[in-house]
Amino acid sequence: MFALVVPIAEKVLRPIIVYLALVILLRIFGKRELAQLNPFDLVVLLTLSNTVQNAIIGNDNTISGGVLEAVTLMATNYLVVRFLFRHRRLDQIVEGKPTTLIERGKVQHKNLARELLTHSELLTVLHRQGFDDVDEVEQCVLEPSGTFAVKRKVPAQDDIQYAELVRRLESIDTRLAALAGGKGA
Repeated sequence: MFALVVPIAEKVLRPIIVYLALVILLRIFGKRELAQLNPFDLVVLLTLSNTVQNAIIGNDNTISGGVLEAVTLMATNYLVVRFLFRHRRLDQIVEGKPTTLIERGKVQHKNLARELLTHSELLTVLHRQGFDDVDEVEQCVLEPSGTFAVKRKVPAQDDIQYAELVRRLESIDTRLAALAGGKGA
């Protein structure tokens, strides 16, 4: 149960190799895989871990082997993230660039196609973020991490109400100042 069947060096190298392969594959196949937009992408991500499991564990199913591999994966991820944090340009190359999907209220169909997103999937993203239609969106960007940054075309209703409230308070303040000035004369 605890005795390693495979040499320690192999137990350490296997997860590192699989980790690097997965990072490269996710970079090649794009941000869509990270965004998990549809059930097919989710199935791919869920089965990916099971697919690479045997490549990581090999012939060793021991507890100590599993713990060693888990520690190796966590340490590798920590070191890669730390290294990329210190080398921003390399991080941008590895992570990729954001893709603008909507610019000035217009859907960028070429970019949508490049990211393999349908118009209905884009609408689903917008609906999840509180937009009823593309017409309300000034800009929508698919970030390298797979998240969507959406900017509203017109101010939100709360912002409009806040601005109106501030305008009214300023008007009241001006009237009070005028009344106070008239009483002092």
